[in-house]
Amino acid sequence: MLRSHTLWGGTLGTDVLRRLREDIISCVLKPGEKLRFETLRSLYGVSYSTLREALSRLSAEGLVMSEGQRGFFVAPVTEEDLLDITDARVVLERECIRRSLENGNADWEAGIIAAFHRLDRLEQSMGEELRTTPDWDLLHMQFHDALVAAAGSPTLAELRHLLFERARRYRRMSALVRKQPRQKSNEHRVMMEAVLGGDKELAMELTERHIREVAQNLLRNVFRRTDGE
Repeated sequence: MLRSHTLWGGTLGTDVLRRLREDIISCVLKPGEKLRFETLRSLYGVSYSTLREALSRLSAEGLVMSEGQRGFFVAPVTEEDLLDITDARVVLERECIRRSLENGNADWEAGIIAAFHRLDRLEQSMGEELRTTPDWDLLHMQFHDALVAAAGSPTLAELRHLLFERARRYRRMSALVRKQPRQKSNEHRVMMEAVLGGDKELAMELTERHIREVAQNLLRNVFRRTDGE
């Protein structure tokens, strides 16, 4: 039986928010698709009020759009949105890397090494697999979080996390259309080594290159641009 109401922040509200987010990121719910309440109610087994709250939160994250009387839609995938998110992420990640290198201590460095080790072990076990998995998504996020964990700004951390989540749909798409396997483990290793070596300029440059590669791959293989540098 469907619950008629749910206090937001409870298990049911949190679960449907997570499931909707994952279904949008993995394109189970297609870009531009109308999100019909009756269909979603059947799929996720929750009340209208719980769905509306979840969709409102996803709208704030940029994954859902609300168009007045027309209702909710999955946010479209566009070249402009991809480039906007990419540029914003580059600005934030470079600043957070810079601050972390200025503030970081031995515990911060140990956290980076541990996060890299977990991610590297998973990537080695995946071999030539191109498609991302929920386990990879989690460990990948934890590694990048570890790199900037000493930035010392809750506000920057919050903005950075929001953009990281919005970029996940594009990362997933990039993995699906990639022509050749991306040697992400090598990229992550050199980023880690630059950070641990205290090379601020190199660490920021490698971070920017790592972020922009996804956009460049999608510009070539989805948006069909030949000048997508």
